[in-house]
Amino acid sequence: MQTSRRVLLFLIAFAIFSGSFAAAMTQKTPGENGQEKDRAAIEQTVANFMGAWNTHDVHALSLLFTEDNDFTNAFGDHNQGRAPIEATYGPMFAGAFRETRQTGQIRIIRFLTPNVASVDVDWQMTGVKNPDGSPRPARKGLLSWIMAKQGDGSWLVEIMHMNEFTDTPVRLAPAPAK
Repeated sequence: MQTSRRVLLFLIAFAIFSGSFAAAMTQKTPGENGQEKDRAAIEQTVANFMGAWNTHDVHALSLLFTEDNDFTNAFGDHNQGRAPIEATYGPMFAGAFRETRQTGQIRIIRFLTPNVASVDVDWQMTGVKNPDGSPRPARKGLLSWIMAKQGDGSWLVEIMHMNEFTDTPVRLAPAPAK
């Protein structure tokens, strides 16, 4: 009887441990715990970026980047820091981009560490004008951002690469195997 009781206690303990282990396995991994606030803060930065763009507020746009950011535009021009963002986009917002509207949709957020995330944003822009004032076709592309969490919980762009896919050729089907 003593052996049966030990076996029964062992089986109960095993069932409890197994259930606890299974519950732990279905919970979020440590890297995902608490990320809801960080995701929301990143989403807010994307919304602020689009808002600053659409109001053509180059200073507000620059403040969404870290002081020492690295920025590569769709033409491959590289700049570092907030001042070059203002120097580049200020004249553009007064000229060819004066009537632009940009939208963005987060494609993916990947947390590399609790304070660093890779963020891809699909963007579309309308309202670009040629030098003669005629409209240009809508633009679209991908913003590839590395973002850094700030002490106040906000997220700023540390590195930005802007890719444009407006005239991307259609993919061809692979040649049939022989």
